[in-house]
Amino acid sequence: MRLHRLEIAAFGPFSGTEVIDFDALSDAGLFLIQGRTGAGKTSILDAVCFALYGQVPGVRNAAKGLRSDHAPPGAGPRVVLETTIRGRRLRITRSPAWERPKLRGSGTTLEHAKVVLEESEHGGWIGLTTRLDEAGDLVSRMLGMTAVQFCQVAMLPQGEFAGFLRAGADERRKVLERLFAAEVFTQVEKWLADRRAATGREAAEFGAVAASIADRIAGTTGAAPPRGERPVVPAPRRGEPAVEPFAEVEALPAWAAELAGGHEDVRSTVEELRAGVTATLRAAREALDEAKAIADRRRRHAEAVARRDALAERAEEKSRLASRLDAAARADRAVPLVKDVQARYGEAARARRWADETRSRVAALLPPKAPEDVLAKAERDRRDQVAALDGHRRATARLKRIEDERAELGRELSRLEPEEAGLGAMVADLPGIVAARQAERDEARAAAARLAGAEAAATAARHRFEAARRRDQVEHLLGDAEAAHRDMVDAAQAARQRVLDLRQARLDGMAAVLAGELKDGEPCLVCGATEHPDPVASLAVIPTEEQVDEAQAAADSAQAGREESGRQVEALRTERDGLLETSGEVTAESLGEELAEADRTVRETAARAADAERLEEALHRDERELARVRDKREEITLALTANRTEDQKLADEQARLSAELDDARGDDPSLEARIARLGREADALAEAVEASRASGRADEELSAARAKARQGAEEQGFGTPEEVLAAALSDEDQGELRDGIRRLDDEEAAVRALLKDPALAAAAAEPEPDLAALEASVQVAEAAHTEAANAADRARHRCDRLAELRAELDRAVRAWRPAAERHAVAERLAGLTSGKHGANRHAMSLSAYVLAARLEQVVAAANERLHRMSGGRYALVHTTEKAAGDRTRGAGGLGLRVADSWTGLERDPVTLSGGESFITSLSLALGLADVVTAEAGGTEIGTLFVDEGFGTLDEETLDEVLDVLDGLRDGGRAVGIVSHVAELRARIPAQLRVAKDRAGSTARVVV
Repeated sequence: MRLHRLEIAAFGPFSGTEVIDFDALSDAGLFLIQGRTGAGKTSILDAVCFALYGQVPGVRNAAKGLRSDHAPPGAGPRVVLETTIRGRRLRITRSPAWERPKLRGSGTTLEHAKVVLEESEHGGWIGLTTRLDEAGDLVSRMLGMTAVQFCQVAMLPQGEFAGFLRAGADERRKVLERLFAAEVFTQVEKWLADRRAATGREAAEFGAVAASIADRIAGTTGAAPPRGERPVVPAPRRGEPAVEPFAEVEALPAWAAELAGGHEDVRSTVEELRAGVTATLRAAREALDEAKAIADRRRRHAEAVARRDALAERAEEKSRLASRLDAAARADRAVPLVKDVQARYGEAARARRWADETRSRVAALLPPKAPEDVLAKAERDRRDQVAALDGHRRATARLKRIEDERAELGRELSRLEPEEAGLGAMVADLPGIVAARQAERDEARAAAARLAGAEAAATAARHRFEAARRRDQVEHLLGDAEAAHRDMVDAAQAARQRVLDLRQARLDGMAAVLAGELKDGEPCLVCGATEHPDPVASLAVIPTEEQVDEAQAAADSAQAGREESGRQVEALRTERDGLLETSGEVTAESLGEELAEADRTVRETAARAADAERLEEALHRDERELARVRDKREEITLALTANRTEDQKLADEQARLSAELDDARGDDPSLEARIARLGREADALAEAVEASRASGRADEELSAARAKARQGAEEQGFGTPEEVLAAALSDEDQGELRDGIRRLDDEEAAVRALLKDPALAAAAAEPEPDLAALEASVQVAEAAHTEAANAADRARHRCDRLAELRAELDRAVRAWRPAAERHAVAERLAGLTSGKHGANRHAMSLSAYVLAARLEQVVAAANERLHRMSGGRYALVHTTEKAAGDRTRGAGGLGLRVADSWTGLERDPVTLSGGESFITSLSLALGLADVVTAEAGGTEIGTLFVDEGFGTLDEETLDEVLDVLDGLRDGGRAVGIVSHVAELRARIPAQLRVAKDRAGSTARVVV
């Protein structure tokens, strides 16, 4: 990831709009973000993180509102970041939620957070998403890091790593868990701990079930339970194994079997006692039943004597019922004949009324009192007329069809005639339109032929115009270059003269120089004498060899500048001459006008040429339309001729059929009305004939029925039919009479049978038995039997219940055993993964073991930088022992020590000085950044920030640290240092300077 441009508006301490060109800073490789405390240096890093992830690092993310308090009321906060991630150029525009003033009225309204994510493609920005969640997910997937990982990798907060260096295992674990994907191992630890607790609860629950069954066995048998109190299923605390419910579960089945044997003995003894009491009760009940039977027979005999006397008094009633029943039976045989007379009388009356009604309806059609044969003849006449008129119905249907067909032809003519007229007008107009379209097409084709020449002319004009503009620029540059060249020639000559003057002055004063180097007793370099009585002295200033060398270097540099300026002048002259050949002496303004005219000609010609194809298609459409209209007009003309001919033919047929139907309907309004009238008259005459015949038949049948009724009554012993009806009874009434007689007969037979029973007669002769004494004996026997039976039932039920509970207990114990075994396995595994089991020799949890492997990688990467920063003195050492002050179990595996090569000992990080802690924590941060980057899939961080901590370093250590940071630029990476240390401003020329005042902070790039 490389940053290119950052725009901040009304964000943090920045009240206005600040634009930061990271490309300019990145070109320097190492740049400084400097400013006074509180100016907003860290806010720039916050803006970068907010643009990418929608949140700011650390505790600042919990602060409410990111909008600048210095910004105007209506100015909305905004961050725009242009960056390249995995080769894709992105622009992210984010705005946090803020309270803006209402557009109407007073108060504020909430403006929700917004984001626009765009990608550069083909020179433009293409929108990817405006959803907050989609933008964050896309950036996270491309970077391969969460926001926390990015802040640790790309922004290196030194204060946090100093704390990480000195932290205990738990704090160090929290930091590493945020950066590395160790959640799955933590979840495994939690799952195993939960599994241990769950299996402990399961075993305890199974044990509690067995204990509950044992309590029920004790309650059933009345024995004491196998332990003092009922166990409670324990709720294990986090990190502790579940407690076994009780240790006597295995002994419960044997205890229950012993109780069952004792109760089986009790059951057999009680059953023997019950059998003896049952025999005594049976004998007492038999004696009582015999006495009750004798008393019942004596009662039944007395009741039979009383019923016999009562039946003798009802003999006359029985004779009267038998006579009434006989008369009703005789009347039943004559009643149907009497009722038939009544029915025939009603039918004859109805037939006479029907005959009178039908004759009155046809009275207007016949002479008065016409006989039946006249009625029949009138009916036949009308039937014949209807048959004759039925043949004319087909003519009526045909006439209706003709009317419909003529109406349809009329509608078709009304539609076709205007259409024919319109098509005629189009046939007249379209040839002119086609001719005009052909002329336009020919003109467009000619323009297309001229287009290539116009474009070539425009290209030549543009080439001359650009050459003229470049010619004017080169002439201006040539003037400046010639002036600069003259100055360089003068400077080079002056520098050369300066060298010659210095060398001559040194030669002139060489004797004085040699004299100044003479010492008594040492030989002269010129003459070899050891005595120097009169050395030469010079009052002029004699230049040194260093001054001569410096002057010579200056002269060489001036000469090189002179030669370079000469080459530039020559190059510009050559370019100007070539441009003059192309553009000539014509001014750029004139050539620009010529180019504009050529471009206009090209545009006009291209526009006309572009219409050629369109006009060709339009011409084809017009020609096809003319042919279509001509064909359509001819088709409609033929249709009109055919329709008019068909209409005339139908009109003739319509007139003929209408005349025939007028003759057939006569005075009736229509043929159907005439047929319907004749049909109704024929039906009425037929009904009158039928009614007359039915009336005669009904009178004859009534006379015959009356004669049969009189004869039947006399045969059954009745004088008149009326007597028959009086003696008749319904079936229900006759049934009641027969039932009364039958009951009397049955009761007489039953009484006779009872009086003839020898047992009843013998019982009547015996004395009355003493039932009260016998019942008392039975009650005493029943009480003894009930008590013995209850005792036997209780013993049997107790044994049966005990057998059921023993079976339940066996099942519960069998279920408890595998649960206890599972709990033992889960307890061991949970203890091993949490580091709290004796088998875990390092007392290290599984997640700590995984994080310890990551920490080893971090330490290895950190030591590469720490070795250079500390001059080879210090190295970090990862240890599985607990850190100082850690008292928790399972805290091993994340320890850090510092190896001091000067003493050969390892030290606790808390013993390091401020500067030593800084370089150690910086090395740790850089190492962690390398490991997290590799963990995230190797995403390259092209722009890296180091935040503060440099004020604790001495000059030599600062040099080493800067060398290490400068080495981070390998591969084109840019490193930004956030600091207000004054010495860094002198060492790092590329700077982002942040200033603050009452109106808010500003940022300025200085390169």
